[in-house]
Amino acid sequence: MAKLTLLLFLFTCFIFSSSFAFQSDELLVDDDEFGLEGGAKPHSTELYTSSSSSSPQQQQQTPTIRKRYSDPTDLDSKVQFTLQHAFGDSDFSPAGTFSARLKSWSHGGKTLTKLRFSRNDFSAEEKDAFKNLLKGDEFYRIRLPSNVISPPGKEFVIASVRARCLPRDGLDEHFIIHMEGANILAVSYGSPGACQYPRQFKLPAKWAFNSHTILKSSEQAPRTPIFTEEKIIGGENVEGEVEPPPERSFWAKYWMYLIPLGLVVMNAVTQVSNMAEEPTGGQAGGSQVQQSARRR
Repeated sequence: MAKLTLLLFLFTCFIFSSSFAFQSDELLVDDDEFGLEGGAKPHSTELYTSSSSSSPQQQQQTPTIRKRYSDPTDLDSKVQFTLQHAFGDSDFSPAGTFSARLKSWSHGGKTLTKLRFSRNDFSAEEKDAFKNLLKGDEFYRIRLPSNVISPPGKEFVIASVRARCLPRDGLDEHFIIHMEGANILAVSYGSPGACQYPRQFKLPAKWAFNSHTILKSSEQAPRTPIFTEEKIIGGENVEGEVEPPPERSFWAKYWMYLIPLGLVVMNAVTQVSNMAEEPTGGQAGGSQVQQSARRR
């Protein structure tokens, strides 16, 4: 009975102490939340430390994000390059301007996007020169710089078409520019449709160009994997982790030792069996001699 009373007393004390602790914590939070003067201050400074350290972290993260947007490799730059033309064997002269966006990638590659073309109208002298090309069914030539970033040099990409293929209602021309990065590999130039033969002499109804441009970028073929000894023994998986080589069987690992050992064991067994047969043969010979002696 005394033990039961003691247990009840201890249980009651435990309940009162826990309720008192809960009320004291609640009062601490209330005092701090509502700003009561004279309220008890919390013993732990973890709340204030975490709140003060969060603002510097935010200040440190903000410049990083801005730096990412201000990275020059992520911005496009505008480039322009000149189209030049020639009538027959004459010298080249400016005929228009191409403008595009040069996009730089993080891996160092560059591509042209958003290609635009502004064509110059023929002057009076150029109209007369083009009429002479139409009469003689000669070639109208154009050229572009091989590199759109560097200033024009001696390297150009040249294309030509029969002058009688261009006149329709106006002067219809079609450009297909093949690019590799910032370099022009080739230019296909002509009329949008097929140029029928025989080509008829025809003057354009309007001396205005209807230009159509297409930009094609070359695609890099996937590289052939190089099979080295490391890759044969243990390669890398998709995540980049080195895969262990496949485990070989016991026979594949130790066949070079097992075969000589088996031969040695077989030789030893053969010798033991031969040694066991020799005494039995001697005993049989001795018994036959004794039997023959008794018969005599």
